Amino acid sequence: MNMSIILAAGEGTRMKSNIPKTLHKVCGKEMIKYVIEASINSGIDKNIVVLGHGKEKVGHNIKDMNVQTVEQPIGENVPYGTGYAVMAAEKLIDNDDMVLILCADGPLISKETLNSFMNYHCENNHAASVMTANLDNPTGYGRIIRKADESIDKIVEEKDATEEIKNIKEINTGIYCFNGELLKYALKKINRDNSQNEYYLTDTIKVLNNEGAKIGGWLLKDAEDIKAVNDRVQLAEVTKIMQKRINQRHMYSGVTIIDPDNTYIDDTVIIGKDTVIYPSTYLEEGTIIGDSCVIGPNTRIINSTVCNKVTVENSKVVESFIDNGTCVGPFAFLRPGSNLGKNVKIGDFVEVKKSKIGDNSKSSHLAYIGDAEVGKDVNIGCGVVFVNYDGKNKHKTIVGDKAFLGSNSNLIAPVTIEEGGYVAAGSTITEDVKKGDLAIARARQVNKEGKGRNRF
Repeated sequence: MNMSIILAAGEGTRMKSNIPKTLHKVCGKEMIKYVIEASINSGIDKNIVVLGHGKEKVGHNIKDMNVQTVEQPIGENVPYGTGYAVMAAEKLIDNDDMVLILCADGPLISKETLNSFMNYHCENNHAASVMTANLDNPTGYGRIIRKADESIDKIVEEKDATEEIKNIKEINTGIYCFNGELLKYALKKINRDNSQNEYYLTDTIKVLNNEGAKIGGWLLKDAEDIKAVNDRVQLAEVTKIMQKRINQRHMYSGVTIIDPDNTYIDDTVIIGKDTVIYPSTYLEEGTIIGDSCVIGPNTRIINSTVCNKVTVENSKVVESFIDNGTCVGPFAFLRPGSNLGKNVKIGDFVEVKKSKIGDNSKSSHLAYIGDAEVGKDVNIGCGVVFVNYDGKNKHKTIVGDKAFLGSNSNLIAPVTIEEGGYVAAGSTITEDVKKGDLAIARARQVNKEGKGRNRF
C-alpha cells in the first residue's frame, strides 16, 4: 500500500501569528489542504497528518478530508525534529508500505511531481529516495552528498555543514520515499547528536547507507514546486506563483484574463468559457462564474454564483446569486442573501441586501433595497429607500410585478405594493398600495409670494 505522512507539527514562529503556519491561506485555501490534495490526487491510499502546535485548529480545519491524524507530543522536555515527527506515525506504517513524506508548508507541490518521484523510487527498488533540487542560493537547506554512482551518501543540515559543504547547490527538498520496514528500522537507530539536539529524519539516510542499502536522489527540474513558507515574505512569494498557475489554468480553459498579474482568483473558483476578466478583480472562495460574462475592472465577488452573460463592473458581490443577462454596477454592492433574476439592472450606488429581485426589474442608481421581495418588470427610481429597520427589528417589503416606485420614495416596512402599484416620487409609504393604485404621500406644495427674495 502507498501511504503518506504529512508533517504539520511545527510552531512556525517566524510567521509571528496566532494562526498555525499551515493554516495561512494561499489563494483562498489553507496551505495544508494543497498538500493533502496533492497526496490524495497522486493515488495515495492512506494519508497521515502529524499534528503538534495548534493541533486543535489544524485538526478541525482538515476534519472533512480523507486523512488520519496523529499527535506529536510537545513541551519543554520533548525532543523535536522531522525524525521525531515521523516517529509519531510509526505505528501506522506497515512493513510493505511505500511511505511518502511531505511537508505541510509546501503548497506548490503537484500530483504530477509526486507521481514522477514515486515511480522513480519504485522502479529502482530503492530503500529510500530523496527529492532534490539545485538552487542558486541554497542557504537554509540541507545539502546533498552523492557517491560516485550518483546514489546519495548523506544529507548535511546547514547548521552542521562545513564551508565546503555549504557551497554545494543541490539541496534536500524535505520530500522522501521509504520502504516501510526499513524506515521503521532506521528511526530506531537515529540519535540527537547534532547542533539542534533534535531527531533529524535525514539521519535515516545515513543509517540505511551503513546497512548497505541504496538511496536514490531524484532531481526535480523545476524547484518552484518545493518552495516552502516560513515567513510572510515567503507566503507572498508562494501566493504569487499559485496565482499565476490558477490564472493560466482558467485561460487554457477558455477564459480571457486581460492582465493576469493584476487578477486574483482563489483556487476553488469556477469560471465558464468566453468570460472576460478585467484587471483588479478578486474572485474569492466558493464563487462560480458562468459563460460569456464580463467581470471587472475593480470588482470583488465572494462565495457567489454568477450565471451566463452577466456583467459586473466596479462592484462588490457577497454570498449572492445573479441570474442570466443581469447587469450590476458600476459601484453597486450586493450584500449576503441578494438574489437577482434574469436581465435585472442594478446600477451605480445601489445597495441590495437579503432581497429577491425578479426578472427584468431595474434600479438604475442611488437606492437601498433591503429585506425585500421585488417582482418582475419593476422600476425602482433614483433615491428609493426600502426602510427595513425600526431600530430594533428588521421588516420585509413586498413589491408586486410591474410596480413603479418613483424617485426619492421611502417604503416603511412592513409594507406591500401590489401588482402594478404606482408610488409617486417623493412619497413616504406606510400603508399597503393595492393593485393598480397610485399612492401619493407628500404634503401639498405651497408657494409664498415674494418670500424668496433677499433670504441670503
